[in-house]
Amino acid sequence: MEGQSIKFGKNFVTTEEFLAQGHTFCTGCGEALALRLACKALGRHVIIANATGCTEVCTSPLPVTSWRVPWIHTLFENTAATASGIEAGLKILMKKGKTPEKNIKCVAVAGDGGTTDIGIQALSGAFERNHDFLYLCFDNEAYMNTGIQRSSATPYGASTTTAPAGKLSIGQTTWKKNLPEIAVAHNIPYVATASPGYPFDLMNKVKKGGDIKGPAYVHIFSPCPTGWRHATDLAIEIGRLAVETGIFPLYEVENGRYKLNIDRPKLKPVEEYLKTQGRFRHLLDEEIEKIQEHVNEEYAKLKAKVACFST
Repeated sequence: MEGQSIKFGKNFVTTEEFLAQGHTFCTGCGEALALRLACKALGRHVIIANATGCTEVCTSPLPVTSWRVPWIHTLFENTAATASGIEAGLKILMKKGKTPEKNIKCVAVAGDGGTTDIGIQALSGAFERNHDFLYLCFDNEAYMNTGIQRSSATPYGASTTTAPAGKLSIGQTTWKKNLPEIAVAHNIPYVATASPGYPFDLMNKVKKGGDIKGPAYVHIFSPCPTGWRHATDLAIEIGRLAVETGIFPLYEVENGRYKLNIDRPKLKPVEEYLKTQGRFRHLLDEEIEKIQEHVNEEYAKLKAKVACFST
């Protein structure tokens, strides 16, 4: 029933939908699913600042909107700055008695381009100033809204329109920027990774990030059938394979303490993930092996950090 609360994990979530039907996300979009889950976990008492990108364009085609909560469209580069201003403004209004004291979550939403590239300065500043807000990065690993251009979150070997694979190129030639670890380096209270392939884990982390006092950052894996060239019914499977291969591990860092949420006895080969997507179709065995070695190395580093806090 509308408005009913159901329990997941230790938390409760409403069955209300805060992202209405009628949006224009592509069929099978993993980001749309992740956004819907995040909104359900956050509830009604939020103000969302949303950078230009897929989430903004697909939910606000003039003259209608899919948002059922207060929502502000802001520029590509300043989502965190806008959320900071909202949080500071609410604090002053409540202090002066001009608005009732109320727990209103300030949430910033952006893609990987608006986070790892053009938005990182505003994000770092908001973390440093210790604003009480939640930042959600929906990572589809390129500038999908404007034509599948590479970003600093594009994985090694992926073919994009600005880093195309060809006779003399494998596509993207640099490794994906590790924004969660950059967030951890700011010594903020909460950082986590999430995937729509694990919906309850995603909702728990978004709710925890919203409830924690101070800055929180959740980096959400967002499969894109258009840019990744995968079948439209594979978003969940790919979201799980990314975790099961170690390409996108699920972990959280609370007050500097690492916790691995999904820890398989043995990781699946990265080839199982890569072969589901056309953007990796050109890769030769030696490049796949290079990616496997990199994943093994990074996963071992993460496990070592987790081990420091498990003894």
